[in-house]
Amino acid sequence: MTFDNRTIVVTGAAGNLGQAVAATFHSAGARVILVDAQQGYLDERFPGEDGRYVKLAVDLLDAEAVNAAFAQVRSDHGGINALCAIAGGFHMGETVHETADDNWDLMHDLNVRTMLHACRAVIPGMINAAGGKIVTVGANAALKGVPGMGAYCASKSMVMRLTESMSGELRDKAINVNCVMPSIIDTPVNRADMPDADPSMWVAPSDLAAVIKFLCSSEATAVHGALIPVVGLS
Repeated sequence: MTFDNRTIVVTGAAGNLGQAVAATFHSAGARVILVDAQQGYLDERFPGEDGRYVKLAVDLLDAEAVNAAFAQVRSDHGGINALCAIAGGFHMGETVHETADDNWDLMHDLNVRTMLHACRAVIPGMINAAGGKIVTVGANAALKGVPGMGAYCASKSMVMRLTESMSGELRDKAINVNCVMPSIIDTPVNRADMPDADPSMWVAPSDLAAVIKFLCSSEATAVHGALIPVVGLS
């Protein structure tokens, strides 16, 4: 499963999952557009120069900036073959009635709006190119409401519903839109936050990246609108 001469956009590339996804596609021969909010984050996570890593610092909450940045990617590299909308965030702790508007907005911005802006910026080009792949990141927890996680579950549920909607709208244009739904991902932050848990039960970022890679491959041409649980042993 190679991606030679393919251009893959990874948002949230400086995060733990983003780094794993970027490395997976790079190893498969792709040109990887590394998107994150700050150049410093990208330089720290991806030091040095590599012709198949292209660092792109852009605020995904600024729709005009995202459109301009992705238009430049298409101009420089002949198009975008796949979008991995990895950028997102997590917040929990309050009951629904105690959750402040700022935290509702935070979850919507980080998980929904970043994905929407990226999709808006790549889909017209994919339609013109008669094909493309989009993978979003939902959450296995968002299959139902979880106490203390209302804002997070609501935002990830919206990601999942929008994925299904976009899939139905774009499948006849040879654009596959699918979603992965991880449980707890084995990251340093999660290990620190849950020191008594067994991380061997969690999902390794590289394993989740492998599923995303498959969904962006020609082998997944017949897969549309799937919400794929990736839950390790949990």
